[in-house]
Amino acid sequence: MKAPAFFIAPAVLLMPMPPASAAPRTHIIAIDKMKFGAMPAGLHAGDRVVWINKDMFRHTATAKDGSFDVDLKPGAKGTTVVKAGAILVTCRYHPGMRAMLKVAK
Repeated sequence: MKAPAFFIAPAVLLMPMPPASAAPRTHIIAIDKMKFGAMPAGLHAGDRVVWINKDMFRHTATAKDGSFDVDLKPGAKGTTVVKAGAILVTCRYHPGMRAMLKVAK
């Protein structure tokens, strides 16, 4: 026997809603003394990373996967949006500068 529609509709209203995705967050990474600063924990896809060059030299924050490349003169800031995965970041001018961003979905 099929239940009347007026019994089904209220049941749909009582079903739990999936959690809303968290709003993107902004994380700051400083470049100083020829090094990338600490990589932030809790990065999620869609979060923004602000790169700040506090060094006296020009640097880049370049993702090896090609997802971003920020060129930063001394004192400059640049923003990227990250995607999920492990992203190796280097400086094109100083190949010894390396860091790993770990970004959750």
